[in-house]
Parts: sequence; C-alpha cells; structure tokens
Amino acid sequence: MAKGNQKKIGGKPLSHSLLEHYQPIDGVVDEMVDASGNPRPVWRAFIEALEDLGPEKLAQRFARADQYLRDAGVYYRVYDKAGANEREWPLAHVPLLIEEKEWAAISAGLVQRADLFEEILADVYGPNRLIQKGILPASLIAASPEYLRPVAGTRPASGHFLHMLAFELGRGPDGRWWVLGDRTQAPSGAGFALENRVATTRALSDIYGEMHVHRLAGFFRRFRDALIGMAKDTGGRVAILTPGPLNETYYEHAYIARYLGIMLLEGEDLTVSSGKLMVRTVSGLKPIGVLWRRLDAAFADPLELRPDSQIGTPGLVEAIRSGTVSAVNALGSGLMETRALLSFLPRISRELRGEELLLPSVATWWCGQDNERDHVLANFDRMVVGPALSTRLAFEDDDATRLGSMLSDAERAELVARIKGSGGDFVGQEAVTLSTTPVYVGGWLEPRPASLRVYLARTADGWTVMPGGFARVGFSQDTTAIAMQRGGQAADVWVVSDRPVERETLLPQEHDSFTRSMPGSLPSRAAENLTWLGRYIERSEDTARVL
Repeated sequence: MAKGNQKKIGGKPLSHSLLEHYQPIDGVVDEMVDASGNPRPVWRAFIEALEDLGPEKLAQRFARADQYLRDAGVYYRVYDKAGANEREWPLAHVPLLIEEKEWAAISAGLVQRADLFEEILADVYGPNRLIQKGILPASLIAASPEYLRPVAGTRPASGHFLHMLAFELGRGPDGRWWVLGDRTQAPSGAGFALENRVATTRALSDIYGEMHVHRLAGFFRRFRDALIGMAKDTGGRVAILTPGPLNETYYEHAYIARYLGIMLLEGEDLTVSSGKLMVRTVSGLKPIGVLWRRLDAAFADPLELRPDSQIGTPGLVEAIRSGTVSAVNALGSGLMETRALLSFLPRISRELRGEELLLPSVATWWCGQDNERDHVLANFDRMVVGPALSTRLAFEDDDATRLGSMLSDAERAELVARIKGSGGDFVGQEAVTLSTTPVYVGGWLEPRPASLRVYLARTADGWTVMPGGFARVGFSQDTTAIAMQRGGQAADVWVVSDRPVERETLLPQEHDSFTRSMPGSLPSRAAENLTWLGRYIERSEDTARVL
C-alpha cells in the first residue's frame, strides 16, 4: 500500500489506515490480502473493527493483553550459550484468521496423517512389515535415537500409541498448506495457545464475540474426558509428568494441569510397586492409570533407557509392559519426528492406506539412497541440508542445518564431501518460503513470515482437532526468525465461521466455588515443599517484626 494514500475497505474511507504501510512480498502469499492488495473476505470485518478503534485505543487494548500475560506470569525459558533465562511470552497481538471451510480441509489432512502415524508405529514396534518389504530402511530406524528397543513388541494398554499430536504447517507460494514437521514425542504449546486466546480476547473481546470464532475449551474438555476414561480402564488416576521447573515450557505444564484439574508430577513423585506405577501422596501410595508425559521418552526410566537420567522413574518401562499404565504418548513415539522419515511417508501412505497424503510434507530426500543423494547434490543451491536423524524443524536448527546457496566455496566443498561419504547422515529439503501474516508494529500493520501449529487429540469418538492453535510469527522477514528461541512471536489463530458457534469455557467463573476433585492426591514432595515454605514465611515475618 502506498504511503499517504487513503485506503478504502468495503467501500468505507479510512482516515488512518492500518494498511497504509502494508507491503506484501513479491512471490509470497499473504494471509490477509490477496494478489490485488485487497483484504480477503475473512479479514475484512476484522480490519474494519480495528480501524474503528483508532490508533490510541488499539494501543491501549494491546497493552491490556501484555499486562495480562505479565500478571499471569506467562513465560518461556530460553537456552543459549550464555545459559538459561526466562523470557516473557512474546504475544503477536493480531491473530491469524482462517475460514471454517479451509480449516475443515486442514483438519481432514491432519486426521489422515495421525492415523497413518499410528499404523506406522504399530508396525515398527510390531511385525516390521514395512522394513521386510523394503519400504523403510532398517538402517534408518535402527540408527534413530528415538527408536526405543526396550519397548519393541509392547502394545500400549490403551490400544494406541498416539493420543496428542501437533503439526507445524506452512503455506507455500502455490497457496497450499504443507507439513513442515511433526510433533509426536511430547507436543508442547497447547497451553500457550490457550493463553494466547485469553490474552487476545481481553484486548479484542468485542471483535471476538462478533466474528463467530470457534472456542478452544471443547477440545480440552474432550481430551480430559478421554484421559479420565482411559484411567478408569486401568484403575488409576491421571497425571502429567513434567521434567521440572527448569524445562523451557514448565509454565505450560503447570497451567494445563491446573486448567484440566489433573495432577502435575515429577519423576521422583512416582515409584513402581508390584508392576504398578504409584504416586507418593500424603495419603500413601496411589495408582496412576494414565501418565501424560511432557519429558522425552529416553529420560523416562534410568533402568532401561538413559542411565544418566535424574528426572525419570525407575521401573516405568516395566509398568508399561505389564499393561497397568498408559503413557500419553507411548514411549518411542518420538520416532515419527525424525526428519528423514518425511521422504518415505507418501509411499507408506499408498502401501498401508491406499491413499495419497491430503497435506503433503515439505519435499525431503534422504541421502542414504543413491538417486536421492544425487538429486540433492545436483540441486544443492536450493536445498536445505541437515542431519537425517534430527527431530527439530529446519528453521529451529540453524547450527546444523544449512542452506546450500548461503555457503562459502570451502563450506560447500566440505559438506558435499561429507554427503558423498556418509549420505545416510543427511537429508536435503526444499527451501521453505512461508506465507506472511500481519503484525502490529508502531501503529501500523506489517507482513511477517508465519507457520501454523495445530493440535490433535484422541477422544472416545476418534481424533478431534483444536479449532485454532497458534502461529509462530517472525520479528523480521527472515524465515528462521519465527523460532521462539530466536525471538519469534506467537499469535492466536481464529477459525471463523459464518454462523454462531457454541460457547464453552473451562476457566473458573466469578461465581464458582473451589472444590477438591481428588482428595488426598497431594504429592508428598509438594507437601514437604509447602511445609518449608510456611516455615520460611514465618521466619521472615518474625524477622520483619524485629526490624
């Protein structure tokens, strides 16, 4: 949009247009405006509403959202070479809007992908037909640190390997959504998506109410009900297993546990007795029937997995093998995050389901195969080359993943030699050009690259897709800048309907009274910590009185 021109939206002249400085990038799809520079239908009413507020009120509204996040203590721990530090949750105030019809197509593709992953894991940890037929290389599976031999041949007590999934999507220049990566290990971010929604609606409550935006609470309620139903089958309780307060997303673990009313435990809270997983509480040992783990599987049991783990529970694998506890997700399910597996998914889908993928993965070539390696080397300048066994997204892994065209001659020669010598260690992926979405900067809207993270949960009725999620938005035009560890922001995602939607919330209301859902479920460790906290508060009060 040319600076100084008065912009019209829906025929209405605007004296201060948020779009006045909006310059979509050539050759890149923009989520808000079409190729002619006009707002897309789903965005039109939203932009009009923002314009009606005016710059001063809009700034006040967005400041209100930021204040809520500070008051709620929402943070994200960032690890870098200097160590760890807590960073305030970086909310991008303008949500990403998606029409309900388009969301239905995205959901169908992700449900298909989730079912495919379930079948692959059942085969890899079972009869291994994909390897026997030569569809999956045995060397690739065996080399992956995410393939856990101690659980091979173990069928999950729930009957399913996967219960909660996340997928990272990006829209390409052709307008299609592509899967950039899969999160099957211990998907994070669902709680942050909920906090994004709470903060954004505090700023834009009137607009939110008028636009028929699908709510998120139903997704969490159905998943909670599914977990409780699974726990009844095994005769235990539901708990979240967290690595502890030093984990980068610990705030989310605590928030989800409180929101859903389930126990939050660390490895030392648990013990295995007579093949059953038990939690140490102030009322004695209590059985755990469902363990929603938020730590990587390799750290879950120091007896059979990583012996150096200090955050796991000895004997957990044996309890899972005995069928007395269901792990969500199953140990070993992180295998599906392996980057090299993306290159095999289309053929596996045709083999197992007789279907083409509705949502294709970003084009990937595993260099452990001659033809694929030759293709990567022949197209090196437009390839992103990285570790085959990495489970990180390409834009999160810039230390190990390199864009061929950005390498010096010496770096290029070295990497090409390594690929020729040890091709199985590398994958080549097509360089991703992400679509842009508007962010609010200095009183104006500006386009920034964005990816979309979507969550699926298994319920009694099958997979349910969160009608939203969150978008990771860059602070610059650089695609790698959308990673949270590198300064990216997170935006709410609104799935907009053309008719009223069901309104539901699990958040406590003003008239609600506190009820203890599980009496006697306070972990002994937490009780001890509370005792010491009380003693130190008492000492502090005594000292203050003396002073």
